[in-house]
Amino acid sequence: MTKRTFLSLHPSVWVLHPDFPQLATFLATLPERFARGEGRLIYRGRNELREFEIDGQVYVVKSFHRANWLNRIVYGFLRKSKARRSYEYALLLRRLGIGSPTPVGYYADRHLGLFFHRSFYVCLRSALPYNYYDIIDRALSPTDEERYLRAIARTTAHLHDAGMVHLDYSQGNILFGPGPDGEAQVELIDLNRIRFHHVSLEAGCRNFADRLPTTLEQRRIVAEEYARVRGFDGGECLRMLTKAYERKD
Repeated sequence: MTKRTFLSLHPSVWVLHPDFPQLATFLATLPERFARGEGRLIYRGRNELREFEIDGQVYVVKSFHRANWLNRIVYGFLRKSKARRSYEYALLLRRLGIGSPTPVGYYADRHLGLFFHRSFYVCLRSALPYNYYDIIDRALSPTDEERYLRAIARTTAHLHDAGMVHLDYSQGNILFGPGPDGEAQVELIDLNRIRFHHVSLEAGCRNFADRLPTTLEQRRIVAEEYARVRGFDGGECLRMLTKAYERKD
């Protein structure tokens, strides 16, 4: 039996980043910890988010919803789990210089060693204080709003230039704030729905417009910065972005 086949049939599989060897027991016992309601609940819906503080460091754990029977077969044998994709895509983004909270590891288990059951993704809690909702709510000064909008546009452009599209590019999945040096930083989360293909100007504008509301002035700022990074014409980018918003409405 090959190693790959063995792992596919093993009742549980977990991977821990080598920088966090002290968390082996924690990672391996995540199903039991969630069953007991441990950690601080952040969100409960289709998925569940909890924070755990260990030796002064705060970790965020996302428990993905239990798969239906069809997906138990698909994720058991044909596709990577959402937790595994989240972990691997976070590593990839960080290697490319695109921000995402530090990935720690993931855990997946199966019923009877065959059918996928559920999975968990673990990362460090982000130190960035804002998300895109703060832009929608106009919670920032005009200067800071423009500075962070440009940083978000640059991050989006780098993501698209690398041939990646975040299919859940929504308000809560874009974090930002000042980094240690005071420069604007952006981190992307909820990465399991990234897809890989060439991203044209039109497709890139649609991706941004799909779930991120803007005013006309904010749209101008985003178009200018996005076009500058990707080497497109700013006016054409603004036209495409406006078209994407109008089509959405």
